[in-house]
Amino acid sequence: MAIASDESTRICSHCDRAIPSSNIDLHYAHCSRKLERCKVCGDMIPRKFSEEHFLNTHAPVSCSLCSETMEREILPIHKGENCPQRIVTCEFCEFPLPAIDLAEHQEVCGNRTELCLLCNKYIRLRERYNHESWCNGISDNTVGSSRDVRAAEREQGPPQGRQPQDFSRKRLLFTIAITGIAVLLGSLFFQRKTETNQVH
Repeated sequence: MAIASDESTRICSHCDRAIPSSNIDLHYAHCSRKLERCKVCGDMIPRKFSEEHFLNTHAPVSCSLCSETMEREILPIHKGENCPQRIVTCEFCEFPLPAIDLAEHQEVCGNRTELCLLCNKYIRLRERYNHESWCNGISDNTVGSSRDVRAAEREQGPPQGRQPQDFSRKRLLFTIAITGIAVLLGSLFFQRKTETNQVH
């Protein structure tokens, strides 16, 4: 059985879609009454939702971080990638700060030095990753960006089995211990002061 050939079509002058010729009049009556073309994106939108479409898709909105005005649909990209006030973290200290301040912060932060526990030299943080890739624990006098540690530390040699993370962890525990002692002394002092005031 032969399949009938495709019915001829006509282009609707309102929505520019190809419509079967036999339905074009009925389609046009419905289309022109119910749909309208968005002046911004050109999509055909039901007339009752045209204002909502504009407000949700095209109406200018302000970024809550930097107050720049833009179309709503590009706001998420702006906030995630382009906003100068978006929060980013420093690659050296992981401190969160606005993107606009990152370069200046990292310029200073990257110049801080940290002791390499393999070769006993102080290395700039910005050079730490390259340094770690070639450092094998032998002191190399050609590293111009590092300064030697005190003679006593050099004589002791590198600490055995101690990793940089352990060093940072011990420093953190020391800070926590000092803070705990300070809080304890403060509470004892406050308690004695309160008792003295009650006696009077």
